[in-house]
Amino acid sequence: MGLEHHRVVITAGGRDFGRTLALRFAARGAEVHLSARTLEAAARVRDEILAQGHEADRVHAYACDLADPASVREFAAAVAARTDRVDVLLNNGSRYQHGPDLLTASDEDVVDTLASGATGTVLVTKAFLPLLLNSDKPDIVTMVSGCGESGHHRSDAHDAFYAAKSAQAGFTGILSRRLREHGVRVISLYPPDFDNHDPLSPEWEGAPRTAKDPLTAQSLVDCIFFAVGQPRDCFIKSFHFEQV
Repeated sequence: MGLEHHRVVITAGGRDFGRTLALRFAARGAEVHLSARTLEAAARVRDEILAQGHEADRVHAYACDLADPASVREFAAAVAARTDRVDVLLNNGSRYQHGPDLLTASDEDVVDTLASGATGTVLVTKAFLPLLLNSDKPDIVTMVSGCGESGHHRSDAHDAFYAAKSAQAGFTGILSRRLREHGVRVISLYPPDFDNHDPLSPEWEGAPRTAKDPLTAQSLVDCIFFAVGQPRDCFIKSFHFEQV
């Protein structure tokens, strides 16, 4: 599936799975607008994409602190200054907080975890919705987590992370229903822990992907490409995965 006609926004694209998303969407030909908490982090990934031969006017880096409403608004305004539409919004940003004991995280850690994952997802979606509504193929893709599934308890993530992911699940659930009449598909992924191989390394193509192996970033990206590539009458609401 080629994505030459797609304009894609990716939050938290400066490292880990956000970097993977940025590299893989660019490899499919998409115009990529990626953010990170610092401009330097986003620019490093932009430079990696350019080094792969992507056109300079089709990859853009921005700073965005998802916990800061003003920063989210500035990010959306900067993208709007470059394009009149967004076809895919990838809500990837969410701070991870480890620790199965509620008392192990500071109040500041709790606030930041909830703000980046829950509030940040709502604010980014709200800020970019006008640009999405200008598209004839708008998709909102949110990386939730198995921690956002009802009854999930197998992660060592902190309670605040569970709370943030549950909030994302509730938000995308109602958003899917309310935006359908506008032609906007809302797609959520609920992966367990997964192996995120570097897309620029030999491991990307050579990673084992059998039934006995952990879920890979390759498979998650394939799910996203599959969902956004479907005809517009096909609304895939969510992907849920077995945990090894």
